[in-house]
Amino acid sequence: MSEAIKLFQYNTLGALMAGLYGGTLTVGELLEHGDLGLGTLDSIDGELIVLDGKAYQAKGSEGKVEVVEVSPDEKVPYAAVVPHQAEVIFRQRYEMTDKELEDRIESYYDGVNLFRSIKIKGHFKHMHVRMIPKSNPDIKFADVATRQPEYEVDDISGTIVGIWTPEMFHGVSVAGYHLHFISDDLTFGGHVMDFIIENGIIEVGPVDQLDQRFPVQDRQYLFAKFNVDEMREDITKAE
Repeated sequence: MSEAIKLFQYNTLGALMAGLYGGTLTVGELLEHGDLGLGTLDSIDGELIVLDGKAYQAKGSEGKVEVVEVSPDEKVPYAAVVPHQAEVIFRQRYEMTDKELEDRIESYYDGVNLFRSIKIKGHFKHMHVRMIPKSNPDIKFADVATRQPEYEVDDISGTIVGIWTPEMFHGVSVAGYHLHFISDDLTFGGHVMDFIIENGIIEVGPVDQLDQRFPVQDRQYLFAKFNVDEMREDITKAE
């Protein structure tokens, strides 16, 4: 029997929505569990992109995008990674919007109640991203999200990485697609808002198990009170 493919998730998006922004897991520890994924950094300082076993941070700085490789000692409050193994691979040969491509990807799904890893490497006619700005925990994530910088670029090559989450797990993550982008030249990236792809290779990977970890040493997390309905609503608005 082949080894199960585990999606490793540290903390939940719901905890992030509640203002628990402090990093409690190192990037080095995170990368022991997968080579593709996403998340954010300590104090929600930008977007975390994990591609081919390396971690990058994308953030907006003085009106422009900055992408840097992240030190293994940096910490994350929330992240999800998986040892990506493509089960479905297809070539996109003509222009499509993000919604059209997502529909095509979902046509390959065998059921709707399993997580999946997503990797889209290609050339994009248009890419629209945003980066969550560094913030203090006294400001709700949904409020921080209203002032996040957004950036758009045309004619760019790069890779989208992400996780597709079943509806029943909304709150643990965001239901549907959660995607981050990084350009081939490592100069542009962020949380994907929308895009138009010209051509590319799309990979969809299976997930057999969810390894959900919690910040068990973080007393702020241990005693936090969560409004579940508000939390889910904030995730929908922010993500």
